[in-house]
Parts: sequence; C-alpha cells; structure tokens
Amino acid sequence: MTVETTGARFSIGIDLGTTHCALSWVDLQASDGDRVVQGVLDVPQLTAPATLEARPLLPSFLYLPHESEFAPGDTALPWGAAEDGITGELARTRGAATPIRLVASAKSWLCHPGVDRRAPILPADAPPEVARISPLAASVYYLTHLRDAWAHAHPGAPLAAQHVTVTIPASFDPAARELTAEACKAAGFERLSLLEEPQAALYSWIQASGGGWRKQVQSGDVILVVDVGGGTTDLSLIAVQENAGSLELRRIAVGEHILLGGDNMDLALAYGVARKLAQEGKQLDAWQTRALAHGCRAAKEQLLADENVQSVPVIVPSRGSKLIGGSIRTEVTRAEVQQTLLEGFFPEVAVTDKPQTRARGALTQLGLPYAQDAAVTRHIAAFLARQAGALDQATFARPTAILFNGGVLKAPQIAERIVQVVNGWLAADGAAPARLLDGAHLDLAVARGAAYHGYVAARGQGVRIRGGTAQSYYVGVESNMPAIPGMEPPISALCLAPFGMEEGSEVALDAQEFGLVVGEPVRLRFFGSSVRRNDTVGTLLDFWGPEELVELQEIEAQLPAEGRTPGEVVPVTLHARVTDIGTLELDAVPVGGSERWKVEFDVRAPAASE
Repeated sequence: MTVETTGARFSIGIDLGTTHCALSWVDLQASDGDRVVQGVLDVPQLTAPATLEARPLLPSFLYLPHESEFAPGDTALPWGAAEDGITGELARTRGAATPIRLVASAKSWLCHPGVDRRAPILPADAPPEVARISPLAASVYYLTHLRDAWAHAHPGAPLAAQHVTVTIPASFDPAARELTAEACKAAGFERLSLLEEPQAALYSWIQASGGGWRKQVQSGDVILVVDVGGGTTDLSLIAVQENAGSLELRRIAVGEHILLGGDNMDLALAYGVARKLAQEGKQLDAWQTRALAHGCRAAKEQLLADENVQSVPVIVPSRGSKLIGGSIRTEVTRAEVQQTLLEGFFPEVAVTDKPQTRARGALTQLGLPYAQDAAVTRHIAAFLARQAGALDQATFARPTAILFNGGVLKAPQIAERIVQVVNGWLAADGAAPARLLDGAHLDLAVARGAAYHGYVAARGQGVRIRGGTAQSYYVGVESNMPAIPGMEPPISALCLAPFGMEEGSEVALDAQEFGLVVGEPVRLRFFGSSVRRNDTVGTLLDFWGPEELVELQEIEAQLPAEGRTPGEVVPVTLHARVTDIGTLELDAVPVGGSERWKVEFDVRAPAASE
C-alpha cells in the first residue's frame, strides 16, 4: 500500500504512550532509500509554573488545577495559555503531590471495556469539586499538545497536511483501535495510519541499522519483541522469511493485552516503602501511598540508571495545612528496587509456568484490570507456549532473536534477566540461545519507527512488516432450538475476519443470514482469537477451548425503519473490512438489497455498569 502524500513534506510518527508521548519525523523530500533524514521533536512544556522547557518526551499526565491554583501567565505555552488542564512534566510533578487532580494511564483506561470511555470518569477517585474528563478526551489533550508543538516549530508544515502514524499496542481490540483513531481525528490528524508498537520498534531497529539489518538476521529467524512500557506488556513474534530472493518480515503472533508495566512497579515500590514506614509507626493513607508512587518512579529511574547511587530520598506529602512540616522523608534503596523488580516482576520461571490467578489486591483500587500475576517472565512463557502452533513446534515457540522496547527495559539488569530466562528455556529444549538485537533509544524507538514506517509506505519501497489483523474475529450465532428450562441456547462462533487479513481488504459472509430488527438497537456477541490461525471466512465453530476464543466487546447495529414496519425482522448478511488505518469495520447488508448499515463496536460501559 502506498500512502497518499500529496502536499506532505514529512512523515510524522507519534508514540501515544501510557506514561510518555513522543513525536518523530522523517523529511520526505530530503530522504532517499536508506539515507533517511530523521529527527525527534523537542516538545515545549511547563516544568514549573511560568517555566518552559523543550524535551523529547511529553509525560502522558494531565493535571486539572483549582481555578485559583496558578497566577495569570503561570500556565502560558508558546502557542497560548493552557485552558482546563496542564499536560506534561508539570502535570506529573504537581500531580504527585495532589493525585486527586491528576489524570494518568489514560491509554489503559481507553482500552478498558468495563467503563464508558467517552464519559468523564478521570481522575477515578476525584472528589465532586474536581471536574473529570473522559479517557478519550485525555488522549485528545496529549495529541493536541503535540500538534501545537509541531506547528510552533514548523509553521509552514501543519500536521493536518502531513502523513501521521500513531502507534497502539498490538493487543488493542477493535474498539480500542477505533477510539484511538477517533482521538486522532479530533486532534486534526487527517492522513492517519495506526501501527502496532512492536512493529514500530522493529522499524526503528531497521532504520538505525542503515541497511545492515539483513546481515543480523536470516531467513528462518523468529524475533521475539518484548515491549514493557509504563502501563502494558506487549509481546509479538515476527518471522524473517525469504521471498523472491529478498528477506521480508511478517508478524505471526501477538500476545493478549496485559496491563502490567512500569506503573505497577512504581506502585509495588510505594507499597513496600509504606510497609517500611508503618513499621516505624508512620502510617500512610491511600492518598499518600499513591503520591508516594510518583516519587518511587523517579527514584527507580535514578537507581537503575546509575550503579553508583545506592539510595534516593523520597518525600511523602502531607494532607494537612502544614505541607512542609507534615511531610515524611524516607528513601528508596538499590536493594529494594532490585528485590521488588527483579524477583517480583522478572523471576526465574519454567517455560511451562502459567500466570497465576488470585484474588485481586491493592493494585486494583485504581479501577483498571491489572494483570493478576505481576511476573512478566511468566506471561512471556505463557505467550510462547500458546503460540507453539504458529511455528509448528511441540512445546513452545522458540525465538532465535530478541528485540527489547519500552522504558522499563532501559535497566540493564532487567534486560539481562529476560535474556537469561528465555535462553534457559531454549537450552532445556535443546535449542540454540537467542541473540539480543541492538535496539535504538528505548524511549524513542516507537515514535522513530512509526515515522520511518510512514516514509516506507509513502515511497512504496523499502522493507515492510506484513501482518494484517492481529487476531481472528468471530460473531456469536445462537442455535434455533426449543426452550429448555435452565439452559441457554448453544452459541456457535462464525469467523468474520481471519488472522492476518490485510489492510484495505473486504470479505462477505453471504452463506450466513442474520435477522435484525429495524428501528431498535440489536447487540451481537463478538469473539477474538490469537491462536486459531487456520480458520477462514465463514468457518463455524460449535466448540472451542477456554484459551482459543476470548469474548470481546459486543457489537451493535441499528437499522433505520424507513420504508419498513418498526419491529420488522430483516434478513441481512455481514461484510467485514479492514480499513487502511487498520481498524475493523462491519456492515449489515439486507438480502437482495444494496443498502449498508454500519455495525459498530459498542465502546460504552456494559449495561450493569451504566
């Protein structure tokens, strides 16, 4: 697919991250082949009241200040004063002291199917006097800030006229992908593509190699991309294949959506420090513990970055009027960080180990469906075991190379532990060790790779990572059977879109007719599978294992009653289409007619939560 770039000078890549955002660009006019002119935008942002700095990362935090909290001019940006909220570094630091006014992890909320993501629900535990906003609106805030920062630096090349690629987790379901696209359009991005973050990281590695990537991998290699960011762990397998004498890359497997990342680690450190303070007779409440988590984040980053630092002081704010006098001073030590992170989140486990299921504890109080098992290594083991069929291997999918992405993996101790654990599995299975591919800047690789992907797509040349849909998708079909007390009619699953269905392609399910009522919303059950790779359009499953299909968001259709009697049942067939930006669209087509009604993914809260 060649991207339409008429009038575009730049390919823009945006990493819309859980904890940081970044924007990279490739100059389409100055680049040619492997000679790519690329840069990263330093984003102006408030770092203190009335203090502006331009930094490559924009923290994904939004602070909702009290109307009298700042003086006039304190929140001015180069393109005008901040209005309802403050985005970036000042938001993060101010929110550490006043978390009830801080919107964080908007990206994780954006993919949370248990809430209405267009409703004002953030900050999740804000008191009534604090205005709330939706996860969708928070995402628009970050994207708008990047748009205005770009316009300030490049007034002659507005972002609306450039091709923009925004990254998403590979595990995002269709509803979360659609919401991300909606946020981008609300921010004024008219030429938009969505790209999976692990693919973006691999594109960055390709670009950084200057054409040398072909010497580092060969046909038959399988690259395990491990992306541990602020809020999620994303896993993908990408195969290196030969086609007509040239190497090509194909994404062959994607992991489940795992809400497990740096945020969890910061909270775990905070609870550990809180327990230490409790033993000293200093009891923290939930508000102070959450504020402590922000201090633990900074301490963690400093301790992991510099081996000579053994401890970092942390101040726990008071909720009383004597903020300074009432503050509690403590410290986070290197030993605490290594014990909590390495042994708690990256323990040595067997490849046969599965993530543990237990009653949810303190980490669930924010309302997000965090992974119940904090061990990233167990999630990697489960992913490789589940994807053994992707490579026709008996026990687990054996990678030959590993590529890291995400800020958490900047810590060499963590990266070394993952390589050690994976290679232990391979050695026990009689396989050669996986080699580590040298990555680019882990904080910026996704944005840089997204910009490079846009450049490759615009030129129609260079290596492309093939993939298509990350899962196979199915709609539930109720069997037509007599009512039986205490038994629901059996559900079959009809394949709408098979794994790997390419962007821009469309299929029709003409063999199966549905009866939809006109004038009323009709909801359909919807399923996804990351392991059923051989199903084709129209495959009907009567039985499936508990790990084969996962129920996703419902899909909703409402047919207008024009020309028909309200309540009439109209026989329809379904058409599935993967759009050019990678979202999945479904249409209901009346049998014998030419009309089309869009079948929408229901991104509202479930009825029980409304």
